[in-house]
Amino acid sequence: MNLLLINADMLRYDCLGYRNLRPVRTPNLDRLAREGCAYTRAFTPLPVCAPARQALLCGRNPDSFGAQWNYDMMPTPTVRPEWCWTRDLHERGYQSAYLGRFHVSPDLSPMDFGYDQHVSWAGHKALMKEKYSQVQYTGGWFGETNPVPVKDSGTHWMADRACEAIHTFAAGDKPWHVWVDYEEPHLPCRPSEPFASMYDPLSIEPWDGFGDPFERKPYCHRQQSINWGMENVTWPELQPMVARYYALITQLDDAIGKILRALDETGQAQNTIVAFTSDHGDMCGSHQTLDKHYMLYDDTVRVPLIVRHPGYAPWVCDSLISNCLDLPASFVKWLGLTPSEVAHGRALPLSAGEDMTPREHIVSTANGQQFGLFTNRMLRGDRYKYVWNLTDIDELYDLETDPGEKHNLIGEPDQMTRLAEMRRVLHDLLAAQDDPFIGRWTDGQLLNGHKHVPQIFSPFTYTP
Repeated sequence: MNLLLINADMLRYDCLGYRNLRPVRTPNLDRLAREGCAYTRAFTPLPVCAPARQALLCGRNPDSFGAQWNYDMMPTPTVRPEWCWTRDLHERGYQSAYLGRFHVSPDLSPMDFGYDQHVSWAGHKALMKEKYSQVQYTGGWFGETNPVPVKDSGTHWMADRACEAIHTFAAGDKPWHVWVDYEEPHLPCRPSEPFASMYDPLSIEPWDGFGDPFERKPYCHRQQSINWGMENVTWPELQPMVARYYALITQLDDAIGKILRALDETGQAQNTIVAFTSDHGDMCGSHQTLDKHYMLYDDTVRVPLIVRHPGYAPWVCDSLISNCLDLPASFVKWLGLTPSEVAHGRALPLSAGEDMTPREHIVSTANGQQFGLFTNRMLRGDRYKYVWNLTDIDELYDLETDPGEKHNLIGEPDQMTRLAEMRRVLHDLLAAQDDPFIGRWTDGQLLNGHKHVPQIFSPFTYTP
């Protein structure tokens, strides 16, 4: 069995056509979802680029080995190759190629992790220098239309390289694995035509989280908005940026369509597992900010996840999934690899019969980075989300009545029983994932409710 893994960068869970949540057109991923298993409630373990990819290689909680943020901004430990399922593939005779930026280690290459070859972005940069050296971008983080024709864009240049790898491997007699690691739709979004003009900015509705008054919120939420210069931004000002985000997603989908067609053309589709996901989502103006970090809203922690596995009928799975932890466990099971003793995930169900013990809660974590460190841990269930902010006010949201996560229920008297239970569950799940802040001085915050609640939460009194 072959394995094709396609990973996007900063793709929101609600921006795929088959979800019918936002008016984004993704016909190729829609087809993949119709033919495979679409996981509607998948979450990243840590919504930052490098830690998420490190987790996807080893299936281990990034915090457990110190990968708390991007190592190329602040030095931090990274994943160890001997933990990774990709090395086992190599030892079992798989041909393999990693395509894209290897945002995993400052000094190791994909070959150290068992890959036979690495197709980086160097070739595309050379193409840009040769043919489009006069192109300059002036739109800043809000992006702009890319004058580079779509055939030479990053999305389609990398798709061509993936198609070449698939055709080469298909001509051989060994099983193969290709990981296509895209940089899109990471901001700034610069879609090419015809995609750049595909969405009318005036028709784009605000995110549920836009217009957050930041009442009863941690300090860093409002400060993040201020740091990005977004504290007074209006929705009409954001609409063109969101239109470009939509456009780049549709352009990425078109490129992925080329890769999926290569499977069909080479007769590999019936012998290839295809997995598609994203490292994390994107605020994209929600809660008046950009990018990720600091905030564990669904905008950034909830991600798309699709798996098409030959031999399994199409299915929609609504269970709580940890994409970067559960995919490695799944690859190990599906490809008959040696299970890792340090992994934290579980194999994904591919049918209702395999989903007999779904999770009741899912965990995501963050540690800040861009403007200073800020440690927080999230527990999310079907309806309620609790965020433990180790050095600030905690958060509790009722996602049924407040899908935009604007109203913090922390300190509400009628939530105390639920809060105590969610804190205990979070403590136990973090302990099972070897979180470095569990079993130390901060345990009292979770197990005993020793949290500071300022006067803004009066008139009631909080008694742990």
